[in-house]
Amino acid sequence: MTCQPYTVTIRFYEELNDFLPGETRKKDFVVESKDRRSVKDLVESLGIPHVEVDLILVNGESVDFSYILQEGDHISVYPEFEGFDVSGVTRLRPRVLRESRFILDVHLRKLARLLRLLGFDVDYREYRDAPELAEISYRGKRILLTRDRQLLKRKMVDRGFIIRNTNAEKQVLEVLERLDLWSWIRPFTRCIECNGMVEPFSVTGARFEKEKHRIPEGVLLWCSEFYFCDSCGRIYWKGSHYDRLQHKIDKIIDAVNGDG
Repeated sequence: MTCQPYTVTIRFYEELNDFLPGETRKKDFVVESKDRRSVKDLVESLGIPHVEVDLILVNGESVDFSYILQEGDHISVYPEFEGFDVSGVTRLRPRVLRESRFILDVHLRKLARLLRLLGFDVDYREYRDAPELAEISYRGKRILLTRDRQLLKRKMVDRGFIIRNTNAEKQVLEVLERLDLWSWIRPFTRCIECNGMVEPFSVTGARFEKEKHRIPEGVLLWCSEFYFCDSCGRIYWKGSHYDRLQHKIDKIIDAVNGDG
């Protein structure tokens, strides 16, 4: 039912401003409406996916997404808090968002490989559509990473955020910094191709005897340290490719220390 026109004042904080046009960033602005609507509907109508929002204050009081707007409301919208305790207010996202399990859309293949290289659990396959990605994110409690704003507006999705950068190395820094995952890095523990766990195996064991025909003869002459993916069966060793990957890892870690 249509009601009398009313206005509210709203302001978005920190990285939520990335979604707004320049004239509305980092300041109060007025929105007029003619219909009864929730604060969630207002936020998403302004281009902000609901999963990017962690706290909403209306007239200084925390509310959930179902709050119905009233004439003269003053609304403050915040992203994830890292620096201080807001445990006494209504957090809008489940705390399991902090778990380092991800699902990525089809456009983030390079990011998926880098996150796996660092040891994170990343579900990635080509050609998945939006409903399937949303379903896997919800059922598997995985953080959905995407550059598609509309995907994160799906009601089922409650864990995820928009990747701002287009460069894969900048994207992985964005994820690590946004979720403060630096202490969770475990390089070379996952297969970058399939996401399986990678474990060492001894050259004196039965597995080596079974698998050594798959290893180039030249490598067998100098290498005695091998790793096996328990999912796809790939075999890894510390050759020139390993050195290149180690350089990528060092570059990523150096970035947080200000050396990059």
